[in-house]
Amino acid sequence: MNKSQILERKRAVVFGAGGSIGAAVAKEFAAEGAEVFLAGRTQANVEGVVKQIMADGGCAHAAVTDAVDDVAVDGYIDGVARQTGRIDILFNAIGPLATEYGNGKNAVDLTVEEYMVPLTIVKSQFITARAAARQMVKQRSGAIIFLTGSPARGHVEGATAIGAAFGAIESFMENLAVEIGPVGVRAVCLRTTANTDSRTI
Repeated sequence: MNKSQILERKRAVVFGAGGSIGAAVAKEFAAEGAEVFLAGRTQANVEGVVKQIMADGGCAHAAVTDAVDDVAVDGYIDGVARQTGRIDILFNAIGPLATEYGNGKNAVDLTVEEYMVPLTIVKSQFITARAAARQMVKQRSGAIIFLTGSPARGHVEGATAIGAAFGAIESFMENLAVEIGPVGVRAVCLRTTANTDSRTI
């Protein structure tokens, strides 16, 4: 494990932690000293990541939570906050498979259903960020980390659906930052190119 411990005594919540990106982020948070709370829809996947983190000397907890269910997310975040006294970091890595949103198709060839699929990410990012922000504003600190990709700004063909979702997430992040930044809570975005080594891609 990384021994810098820059996140020692920090509490991080990761949604979509059973996926390849969420798992990698959770492991890095733990390696840097954070106590990590991992949520996902598939218990075996999340528990598998927890076991890996614990085997490396980290501290992790697993929960089954649907990140598009606002009642479930609010309950989970509130529970973590009650248990630990604070939430320092939120990261949400959920997302559909590229095949589900017609990735590679031009806009004129997309079905309405394919176009709407990535908006599930927008809904989930709003639900999880809102829940965490409510806690972080009270403690006057914390960081909400959003994940998008380069299609947020149109530059290639065939990325209309996911690009629209990513653009919406970035706009939400900017507006949220205006609202919560003055009290010491950061809203930031990691915009990547395609994560070709992830299960989704």
